[in-house]
Amino acid sequence: MLVDAQRWRAEFPALAQTVNGHPLAYLDSASTAQKPRAVIDATRRAYEKECANVHRAVHTLGGAATELYEGVRERVRGFLNAGDAGEIVFTRGATEAINLVAWSFGKTVVGPGDEVLASEIEHHSNLVPWQMLCAERGAKLRAIPVDDTGQLDLARFKEMLSPKVKIVAVTHVSNALGTVVPVEQVIAAAQAAGAAVVVDGAQAVPHLPVDVRALGCDFYCFSGHKLFGPTGTGVLYGKAERLREMPPWQGGGSMILSVSFDHTVYSEPPQRFEAGTPNIAGIVGLGAAIDFVEGIGQGAIGAWEHELVRYATDTLSGVPGLRWIGTAERKAAILSFVLGKIHPHDVATVLDHEGVAVRAGHHCAEPAVRRFGVGGTVRASFALYNTPAEVDALARGLRRAVELFA
Repeated sequence: MLVDAQRWRAEFPALAQTVNGHPLAYLDSASTAQKPRAVIDATRRAYEKECANVHRAVHTLGGAATELYEGVRERVRGFLNAGDAGEIVFTRGATEAINLVAWSFGKTVVGPGDEVLASEIEHHSNLVPWQMLCAERGAKLRAIPVDDTGQLDLARFKEMLSPKVKIVAVTHVSNALGTVVPVEQVIAAAQAAGAAVVVDGAQAVPHLPVDVRALGCDFYCFSGHKLFGPTGTGVLYGKAERLREMPPWQGGGSMILSVSFDHTVYSEPPQRFEAGTPNIAGIVGLGAAIDFVEGIGQGAIGAWEHELVRYATDTLSGVPGLRWIGTAERKAAILSFVLGKIHPHDVATVLDHEGVAVRAGHHCAEPAVRRFGVGGTVRASFALYNTPAEVDALARGLRRAVELFA
């Protein structure tokens, strides 16, 4: 069963506007997804009604806020099929989640002469923290190569594994190319070699069902704002045994049991990693976003996006000078391309004049696009609210760009 895009797009107020005299065709959901009314309303209610700090107060409002907040933790647990809610750490996004793992877990396992492996198609958020960690610890960061389609070279990856490799960091879905990485195979091979695996799922959870227990990864993270939730929210899943071994990343309130000038006793996970006042209303909104997605069904969402990608691939392939970047057999709802010698920013500017919003550049994944011999691409990314008519608008805008720069 496919999603009724027209029905669901009506739930997203921002999509009703016009841009430069044209109906908005928002094709940049890989950067941040639009927010449905259910999320906007839940976030507003958290400020209007249960507006109090969590885990601190004994008064009624504080208890209600804490119940809402911790209720979302349980919803996230079910969403990822984690074994226990204690394995769910709230963060400000996938970037903070990866930094948390790098500077807490990474510092305990990575030392001089060790190696961290990350793929060539990683977002900077799953590359730069490991680069920084390796520089500090005297370790080496090595790139897992990808083939000409943008898929990981699994044979080469397995050859790179050795006792030196302590961490393998890999994306589940490439934000620049849309490649769906066979993380099951990556995780199995890495763990068999004694390495821990960190999966960046920021681009996966909006499109694919994720079962962290079936995957068996040590850590999995995602950002709320790509899942139709508020910005400044994110999730780190960590196996319970891993989290228990990790020292705190930040110090402050809420992550302690007892403090004196001589000694501090830290809370058990996940509170150990949630110092300070969290984005309470944002997390409540994230819970509403998960309810929204599960109410539609990720299977239905994925099927509709697959149809959009198929239609867009067929439609755009007829645009003069268009060359696809990233042609892996299995892709999520992301299409990346260049248009002759026209700079991607110029293409995006023309499209914006036509009311079509896309991303242009290296998409915070510079090594990924440079792997294909270009400095940047145009990226169109889809969500459940997009329609074939918007793909047609994209095609018209691209043809207009070709005409202008001929």
